[in-house]
Amino acid sequence: MKIVCFVSGSGTNYREIVKRDPDHDYLVFSNRPECGALTIAHHFHHKIIELNHLPYMKEARLKYGPGKVPADCPERLAYEQEAVRLIEAELKSQPDLVCLAGYDLWHTSWFIDRYYPRVINVHPGDTVKGYAGLHWIPAARAIIAGESSLRSTTFIVDKGGDTGPVMVQSTPLYVRETIAEEDSANQTNLKTKFEEIERFVTSKGISTYEEFNAKSSPEMKRYMEDICRLLQDSLKKKGDWQIYPFAVHDLIARGRLALEGRHVYMDDRILPVYGCRMECNP
Repeated sequence: MKIVCFVSGSGTNYREIVKRDPDHDYLVFSNRPECGALTIAHHFHHKIIELNHLPYMKEARLKYGPGKVPADCPERLAYEQEAVRLIEAELKSQPDLVCLAGYDLWHTSWFIDRYYPRVINVHPGDTVKGYAGLHWIPAARAIIAGESSLRSTTFIVDKGGDTGPVMVQSTPLYVRETIAEEDSANQTNLKTKFEEIERFVTSKGISTYEEFNAKSSPEMKRYMEDICRLLQDSLKKKGDWQIYPFAVHDLIARGRLALEGRHVYMDDRILPVYGCRMECNP
């Protein structure tokens, strides 16, 4: 397979995908020259394409404001069209699969139309339940919803925000057990902080992360961030790094997945909306 990995940061998801099976034709694309992922790419001797997005987005940020640049603005389109031109010129074809491996830019509708359903991603949360957001925010949403465990999700990227058809979910990472292990190992006192958050959320009738952010004190926000960073780090290792390589190599590369509309099939059997869960030992 010709696999293009889009990277912006440390590249650990990309690394884990390659470690599972290094014998595909990998190409690494980055919008951030010299990010940590490129060191990994050099180690693997993979071809690298770097295209800095900042010159393309400078005018857009002035026009729309920082953090408010629309996904389908002309500047993003120009950037992605050049990225695709470079990628397909190097491959001499379209890629068989695009893996978003810690890539920090939105994709345009044009990009998704060109490659759907061959663009996949992993998210450190349950996308079926709508635990969206960057970094540790999905864990916070799950805690506020009263979840006792967290899951990572691999999915086919569509034009929404982490809304595409789900392929695989990780085994559950249990919140209280993970916090207790950290407390025992490093005396972090996270269990006490977690219990304070639970009491606060219950007493204030908070049901969303946005409500929590609006009503909580700076100290309570720090408690939530400390806990969720721990959970996200654990979920990355026990979730993301397991299900992403599994989806790429054990399912897609072996031809075990098919898509019809929004329905994902594995081995000719339709999967539930949450996809294949790893504890089922597929």
